[in-house]
Amino acid sequence: MDLQAIPNQLDGKRQFEVKELRNLFPDILDPKANIFWTDFLLSAAGGWSAFVWACLTKPMSWQMFVSVAVSAICLYRALAFLHEISHLTPKTLPGFAKVWNLLVGIPLLIPSFVYIGVHVHHHRLSSYGTASDPEYMPFSGKRGAIIFFIAQNFLMPALLLLRFLLLSPLGLLLPSLHRFLEHHASSACTNPAYYREISDNERANMMAMELLIIAFWTVPIMLAVYGVVPWRIFLIWYEVTVCIELTRCLQALGAHRYRSSGEPMDIDSVLLDSIDTPGNFWTEIWAPLGLRYHALHHCCPNIPYHNLHIAYQRLKEYLPVNSFYHSTTSLSLRNSLQTLWNENTSNGT
Repeated sequence: MDLQAIPNQLDGKRQFEVKELRNLFPDILDPKANIFWTDFLLSAAGGWSAFVWACLTKPMSWQMFVSVAVSAICLYRALAFLHEISHLTPKTLPGFAKVWNLLVGIPLLIPSFVYIGVHVHHHRLSSYGTASDPEYMPFSGKRGAIIFFIAQNFLMPALLLLRFLLLSPLGLLLPSLHRFLEHHASSACTNPAYYREISDNERANMMAMELLIIAFWTVPIMLAVYGVVPWRIFLIWYEVTVCIELTRCLQALGAHRYRSSGEPMDIDSVLLDSIDTPGNFWTEIWAPLGLRYHALHHCCPNIPYHNLHIAYQRLKEYLPVNSFYHSTTSLSLRNSLQTLWNENTSNGT
């Protein structure tokens, strides 16, 4: 694409013009089905193969720990496709969401409905950084909140088991309980105060998915009860899930500066509160599928993950050195977490 053909008006001295910036990307907005399917299926296959190997190896051996780590890395990458699904229409990649649920969402107890219809509020200027944003808490400089957010992930697999294998069956029998679950326990949230509104169609889809989860998980549980498979497989699942949740947690903490006062922001403020971490190979492990380019994603959420690096390189070439967009870049996850931990917000932001 000829960047010189676009007038360079983003000089850092005027309000950031997102519409002008988006003119850089008209040729990289279409997701490539072959990349999506190949990447996802290889990630899922690698994750579950390593999971099986972890179950077969000697307990507490180095082979088990390596297998658990490999399984968590691969399944975390496969799980990250849910973020892409939330930004696609069902017609864009037919059948992708259904296969994703069967191979990842249901086995990990993170079905797609916890993100679809929820994540959109994180991108709306009217709700970003407010109490209506499910993925935002004002963490900046609040060490107690950061520690609690990280620590809760050790219990997250247990909470998922409780939500989907105990409360779901009860909720399907007790409508009042199901309404509570819909509003308070059916969203992938950072913000515990988030209240989810749900339509009748969403409720029907949620119930159907809950039935699928119950049916799927009944099989390994009964096999364990009758001694066909060892109960140890659930312990390995717990370990893998904890690793995934901890990595997701650190990625979320490194995605924003979390300086919001709770009021709606304009797009300039959202970008300055968001972080790009171009990084290297290590970055792709903790922030896969373009999650490293989080500020860019908030600017142009319709760019598919496999084109975000191209988009970022275009920005580097096109934007002048004094553009304030460059301040969204962080050198590393460690740098972002240290800033979040040490920042003194008493003087406001």
